[in-house]
Amino acid sequence: MKTIVVVDNNWGIGKRGNLLFRLKKDMAFFRATTLNKTVVMGANTYRSFPNGALPDRVNIVLDDSGKRYPDAESVTTLAELDNALADVDSNDVFVIGGASVYKLLLDRCDEAFVTKVNADGGAELFFPDLDALPDWEQVYCSEPTDDNGYSVCFCRYVNRALTRKES
Repeated sequence: MKTIVVVDNNWGIGKRGNLLFRLKKDMAFFRATTLNKTVVMGANTYRSFPNGALPDRVNIVLDDSGKRYPDAESVTTLAELDNALADVDSNDVFVIGGASVYKLLLDRCDEAFVTKVNADGGAELFFPDLDALPDWEQVYCSEPTDDNGYSVCFCRYVNRALTRKES
């Protein structure tokens, strides 16, 4: 399983139920990376999409309320999520938010695609600081590029705790 996220300088990801930034290049990267894959999200992330489930992806919503979501598979527990993903290649599964789902599933992810925005978005919700976690290592970071007036870098981290187990 992998995760994909946009963070500000403080690893912030959201404010008042919205993303901190509107980034065309990042959105294109997100789309290309998750297209025809399975995306796992919480209820708030699902509700933040203007047209419901993301097209051309299998959408799974992890929500312990038992609510059902149009065009998405709904699961209420990690056991149900495991069952839903049992026949899916873990390389084709992306955790896409929000903050509580990232935190819950991060230790299950072997790789993180992190778009770093060189700005303070005034976030209220945060992604765990991978640079401060001993098992996570940044293995790639692009040169800075402009995206809608912000300097951004596209980075990739690996979870050494999981890659050691696979060796």
